[in-house]
Amino acid sequence: MAELVYRPVIGLMRTMFAALDLKIDCKGSENIPRTGGAVVVSNHISYLDFIFDGLAALPQKRLVRFMAKESVFQNKVSGPLMRGMKHIPVDRDQGEKAYAHALESLRSGEIVGVFPEATISPSFTLKTFKTGAVRMAQEAGVPIVPMAVWGTQRLWTKGRPRNFRRSHIPVTVRVGERVQAPADQYAGAITRRLRERVQELLEAAQRAYPVRPKGPDDLWWMPAHLGGTAPTPAEVKQAEAG
Repeated sequence: MAELVYRPVIGLMRTMFAALDLKIDCKGSENIPRTGGAVVVSNHISYLDFIFDGLAALPQKRLVRFMAKESVFQNKVSGPLMRGMKHIPVDRDQGEKAYAHALESLRSGEIVGVFPEATISPSFTLKTFKTGAVRMAQEAGVPIVPMAVWGTQRLWTKGRPRNFRRSHIPVTVRVGERVQAPADQYAGAITRRLRERVQELLEAAQRAYPVRPKGPDDLWWMPAHLGGTAPTPAEVKQAEAG
């Protein structure tokens, strides 16, 4: 089937990233299957994560259909693009519809992208993973591909202005080995193992990241446990509760 929107958008993104002189370091793309369905699972620190996760699949000649909140599809600019790229809208009041859509895509041989934290993590650390990605993989009989991105928060994240200047920001992507999700195993246990795998990939991406904050005013994009000034998970939880 011709991809009349997805591939031109990829070309546009690559042109924009070249203009911004972004340094994209992606390793592990060979872990994404060349054929058949799979669930891609990633951490979530930026509004742009799905773009870089999607780029990681291109060496295997695969396109990823991401699950994204309904409001993105209702926007008059992003909506037509998201629908044209066959991404999957998620209405949180009717989640079963999105789940069924994703399951159908997986069974037809598509790769579906999921952010199991559900929302961007302001602490830039992993939040609790929801079990939906694992349950979909179990029902569809497909593997899960863990992934981690780092550096995307410096481009555009929650509570910060977009930085689309030519600022030479590096982005690091790491793709891990496939995780199997047997139907006879408890989804919660697989989800915990999956989160551990994504954590390992995130730490690998952070170690490989080629730059460090330039001074006190540039510490915002580093998590607190690495010496940054991003809020701790406890502080985020308290702010969300209050």
